[in-house]
Amino acid sequence: MMMVLLLHVFCLLLFSSPIQLVSARKCLPALNCGDLGNISFPFTDTRRPDCGILIIHGCDDPEPDITKSIKNNNKWFDVVKIQHNTIKITDNDLRQLLMTKSCDVFNYDSAFTVSSPFASSQTDYYSNLLTCNHTLDPQNYNFAYNSTGCGNATFYDIGKANNRFIGCSMVQLPVTYLSGSSDLFDVITYDVQFEIDLTPDCLTCHDVHEGQCRVDSSGRFYCDQGNRAKIYHIVAPVASVVGALGVLIVLAWCFRRRIFNKENPTHQIIEMFLKDHGHLAAKRYSYLEIKKATNSFRNKLGKGGYGSVYKGKLHDGSLVAVKVLSESKGNGEEFINEVASISVTSHVNIVTLLGFCLEGSKRALIYKYMPNGSVEKFIYKVKEPSNINLHLTCKAIFNIALGVARGLEYLHKGCNTKIVHFDIKPHNILLDEDFCPKISDFGLAKICNRQESIVSLVGTRGTAGYIAPEVFSRNFGGVSHKSDVYSYGMMVLEMVGGRNNVNVEVEDVDECSSDLYFPHWIYKRLELNQDPGLQIVESESDKEMVLKMIIVSLWCIQTDPSNRPTISKVVDMMEGSLESLQIPPKPYLCSPLRSTSGSIDHLTETCQTSYPSEC
Repeated sequence: MMMVLLLHVFCLLLFSSPIQLVSARKCLPALNCGDLGNISFPFTDTRRPDCGILIIHGCDDPEPDITKSIKNNNKWFDVVKIQHNTIKITDNDLRQLLMTKSCDVFNYDSAFTVSSPFASSQTDYYSNLLTCNHTLDPQNYNFAYNSTGCGNATFYDIGKANNRFIGCSMVQLPVTYLSGSSDLFDVITYDVQFEIDLTPDCLTCHDVHEGQCRVDSSGRFYCDQGNRAKIYHIVAPVASVVGALGVLIVLAWCFRRRIFNKENPTHQIIEMFLKDHGHLAAKRYSYLEIKKATNSFRNKLGKGGYGSVYKGKLHDGSLVAVKVLSESKGNGEEFINEVASISVTSHVNIVTLLGFCLEGSKRALIYKYMPNGSVEKFIYKVKEPSNINLHLTCKAIFNIALGVARGLEYLHKGCNTKIVHFDIKPHNILLDEDFCPKISDFGLAKICNRQESIVSLVGTRGTAGYIAPEVFSRNFGGVSHKSDVYSYGMMVLEMVGGRNNVNVEVEDVDECSSDLYFPHWIYKRLELNQDPGLQIVESESDKEMVLKMIIVSLWCIQTDPSNRPTISKVVDMMEGSLESLQIPPKPYLCSPLRSTSGSIDHLTETCQTSYPSEC
């Protein structure tokens, strides 16, 4: 109440005095650029060239779908997409060379660089290509490469390896490995996506001070704020009031923060946990550092019930994904689970937690950035036109499934403690630049003693469609690491089928429709020795891998936990021969029906009702 009164007095004094505020910022926060939508700094249009670093041509064209372009290094590129500080361009010269399969493509300079003292550009999707006056022997190098002959020369794709090769010349070109082809003409791409990275000074100038980044005649940086915030004729009494109020506000803020920390039980619980686990490798960051790293939360990667994920960059230049948690409904358990679980793990198939933030009610987790996102965008039919070409080969899907199994084996057996994840699904499996899978999102995880076989749970945790029967109803058995095995099996079936196990778009179907529930359908095909006709099968070796994944998955989703294999056995089955696998007994599969409420209670009732019957 005292604060409100003081602020009221301050406003009366301020506006009764002869003060003039002048806001002269000429640059708009966003500009319309036709079919590209709204663009913002560091991008601008030809009408306001001083309001950005990269000028997009064609934004003011009366035809909104006219091709937009950008000039870079005296060369014109078509602009395909702009999102936050990322731009995707088409290199038409490179496109022509690829379409004609010209050998000149391997000597092509495709560099798109930002020649500005305020910013730089980079792309994660590139590869180093060699042409040599001799043949490379793969046994002499500790990395794999593809090669393609063209004319009288052979060209080698060595990925991101930067080794020096005598008698070879190297060129860097944009690539995509989604085609699954080893032909370099299919690997090189003419659609290139770049991220524009601003310098810390320019970022602070634009986002904090609302100014424009400039250099003076001597080449030194300064922040041009125009005439904004110039105050004239401020009388001494008002200045005194401002100073006094400033002190009072600071004192009130400190007092409120202290009371918040004392009275907020969630904050106390988390701080106590962090104090007791001071040995954690993850670094603690301030909220201001998080904001700077994410460019004021500009590049959103995704959103879920936990909060939102943003792309960012740390001071050392490493790219990160920052998960900003929403207000927790519980006592901070999700935050503690993430920090505690991942901090004690170190495995190639587990995400790396680099740091965290806990500042008042603000909580964030910082992970190593995974450029290929999550598995789900590669296996489901996505309606967005930009994603229609996202697909994985059968070999890639098999390697991802095997990598996830190895990661779970480490969580269940390899750590000093046993960790049950409880939320294995395609959305929580991330892919790095080499499509190596990483298990993520440990918000629902449970840390147990190594000797503990049955896990004690209060309530249900997981995602409908992947939850093991015993998790939502103890009538099916005790909850254990076998619950992760069930979720793993359901996930791999979706990866193989290229669709949700439950097709929520199907209308007016009965409970036993095989078109609705994929596990029922695939088991019937297996039982009748019929070819399932899946799209990912392109060869006999693919057929063998798919059959192996189907059999292993059907073992994993057995209703009785005691009939499921351990995850170590799953790894052995995946790495073993197909001939050694036996067809599992027909499981009593409970197909979760659509619910208007989407509640776990409804799901439990449905599965208990359908449990004894077979479709």
